[in-house]
Amino acid sequence: MFDHQGDGASMFAARPPVKKKRKSRTAFTNHQIFELEKRFLYQKYLSPADRDEIAQSLGLSNAQVITWFQNRRAKLKRDMEELKRDMENTRAGGPALQHQKLLMTSLGIPIKLDEPQDLSGKM
Repeated sequence: MFDHQGDGASMFAARPPVKKKRKSRTAFTNHQIFELEKRFLYQKYLSPADRDEIAQSLGLSNAQVITWFQNRRAKLKRDMEELKRDMENTRAGGPALQHQKLLMTSLGIPIKLDEPQDLSGKM
């Protein structure tokens, strides 16, 4: 009845695969990014109430706020792994000390010096 060939495949052969349309990439404003980054500094995970409040105050959807925080946590994880590699390279005498300091500064991690430096200008 359905198949003249007897294997059942011809019933589906004429249908092209259905592609799901993706939402276009959101271009966050500088203000939105600033506010999201500011919140991320002290709160890596948001409660549903916090998420609603941020989304409403910034004119974003809950899904956009969820996705932004997920992506930001992933970026933090990558940055921390890179910092760890750089620190290991530095200990091994690698050339990554300046990069390590820059990365630590950008992540808000205080840089501790191994030995105190004399800033008085005396020699």
